[in-house]
Amino acid sequence: MTCRKRRINITIGTAGHVDHGKTAMVRLLTGCETDTLKAEKERGLSIDLGFAPCTIGDTGVGIVDVPGHEHFVRTMVAGAAGMDAVMLVVAADDGVMPQTREHLDILTLLGVADGMVVMTKIDRVTPQIVDQRSRELREFLKGTFLEGAGIATLSNMTGEGFDGFYKALTALIARVKPRSVEGVFRMNVDRAFSPRGVGTVVTGIPVSGSAAVGAEVELLPQGQAGRINAIEVYGEAGEAAMAGECAALNVRRWDRDSIRRGDTVAEPGFFRPLRWYVSSLRLLQDVRFVLKNGTRVRFHTGTSETTASIYLMAGGQASAGDELIVQVRTEDPLVAGPADRFIIRGLSPVTTLGGGMVIEPLDRRLRRSRAGTLEDLYKRAEAVGDDTAFVTYCLDVAGLCGVKPRDISLRIKAPLARVQAILADLAGGDAAVELADGLFMSAAAAQEAALRITRALRAHHVAVPESPGLSAEALEGEAGLCQTVTSAIARRMVAQGVARESAGRLALASHQVRVRGEDREVFERVEQIFREASFAPPSVAEVIEQTGLDVARVKKAVGSFLERGILVRVGEGLFFHRDAIAEAQRRLNCYIRREGRLESVKFKYLLDTTRKYAIPLLDYFDNANVTVRVGYTRYLKEQ
Repeated sequence: MTCRKRRINITIGTAGHVDHGKTAMVRLLTGCETDTLKAEKERGLSIDLGFAPCTIGDTGVGIVDVPGHEHFVRTMVAGAAGMDAVMLVVAADDGVMPQTREHLDILTLLGVADGMVVMTKIDRVTPQIVDQRSRELREFLKGTFLEGAGIATLSNMTGEGFDGFYKALTALIARVKPRSVEGVFRMNVDRAFSPRGVGTVVTGIPVSGSAAVGAEVELLPQGQAGRINAIEVYGEAGEAAMAGECAALNVRRWDRDSIRRGDTVAEPGFFRPLRWYVSSLRLLQDVRFVLKNGTRVRFHTGTSETTASIYLMAGGQASAGDELIVQVRTEDPLVAGPADRFIIRGLSPVTTLGGGMVIEPLDRRLRRSRAGTLEDLYKRAEAVGDDTAFVTYCLDVAGLCGVKPRDISLRIKAPLARVQAILADLAGGDAAVELADGLFMSAAAAQEAALRITRALRAHHVAVPESPGLSAEALEGEAGLCQTVTSAIARRMVAQGVARESAGRLALASHQVRVRGEDREVFERVEQIFREASFAPPSVAEVIEQTGLDVARVKKAVGSFLERGILVRVGEGLFFHRDAIAEAQRRLNCYIRREGRLESVKFKYLLDTTRKYAIPLLDYFDNANVTVRVGYTRYLKEQ
């Protein structure tokens, strides 16, 4: 049964009480001995995880055999974390035993949702006992994910019942969906060793994504970079390791002595070892236990195990059967991602208390007193585990700031291409809006941003009707938006025809510049003065002195003319009428085209003005990329 025609990335696990025949069943099915340690063979029981390839029909899958003894439940948890379905094993001579119950609880808490039941050692009891145990099992399984599952009966010694067992296993494999390999590659390390001449090898079941030979990977929490030199899947050379199948990765640069069970191999850049994890937690219904703030427990996730403290996000305590949001602070930093399952066990007595799902890793502790925190966490918990829902959540919480695909990718631990595809679908369905610079917003946030800009512009038009609009900087402040969002939404509004931009000012498309009646005469007089002054314009103070007009109104007129481009600031306190600027540029262009260059000193003669005005004008044209200065000579800038 070791020859495989087609391999799919599914791992079926065993579970059940010690000495109920799990390892013998795997040996009968696969021909593989999963008890490989000397101590296991001497004691006749499994103390570590065992992995074996299995071919059912034309389909190859993996089998993980877990220890059943209560002293090795922590190892069982490590194995169960990689299961897609389970074979719950119960011996006919014993029936349901303590670890049967605990293993089923652990499987449920870890999210295993499918499986089958195998009653072994039927050669040791009468048919009547087999029937009795079957009834007891069906009663025991009520309300669990195995309720209604068929019970295959089997003798590992004689092979009796093997055909029915094999048929049931075939049906189970057919209905289990292989794990998606679209995610970011991550593998929880089960063990590490160093065969002579090969370098370091790490084994485990990848929880997400895939990695090929030659891929760059990172060992965490050590932070060591490496490259995969070779891959084996169930002992056979392979080109890639995929989520849901037991793999061995050869990475020569890593030091075998520094690697422990619970370490993580991952695609670089996505994961960091942290101590805080906000999580959803369910306490088992039948435990006699009260969870209080700061309660210390054993925390198991993936193949890692550490001591942790649990902090409730609401209330002072929780008891059997409660479901709640908590923060977990682990004693040792570990690597976990959104939707990872975990188990908590008591320190003394050592019993399984509950388990749940990581919502998100945290850099620091959340303050539960902050308004809206718990509500946000419930929304986050609902989104975790579904990439589209999590991307949508990220858009919603980004609000008016928007968010870039790369930031979402790093947060939800999904490949950038996957996030970009989801965002494109959301934008195509009018749930999201793509702005400039790779920025995305939810449709609701984009609508709110546009509304804020519209309100700010409308208020400005009413207050200052002579103004052509708001500058980008002023608009940011008035609308309460960041620069990137303001400019992006403004461009979007211009493209939609609801706004227009002129001379760096944004206005509603319907806005017409108007000067109030009491100001009109002052505006007309001031503009006339600057137009007639041409290449020797007065200062604002001189205009006021010459005309005797109201100071505030003159300054108001000059400010409006600068906004509208009627006056052009050439230097500090020096303003030219736009007609004068246009004429000065025309004369400058004509002269240099004819003569090839212009000596700076000659420019005042071209304009019939003084050096006080001519030199600032030349500097203005330099800055406007009309001319290029070389010493005291100007040339036309090549376009």
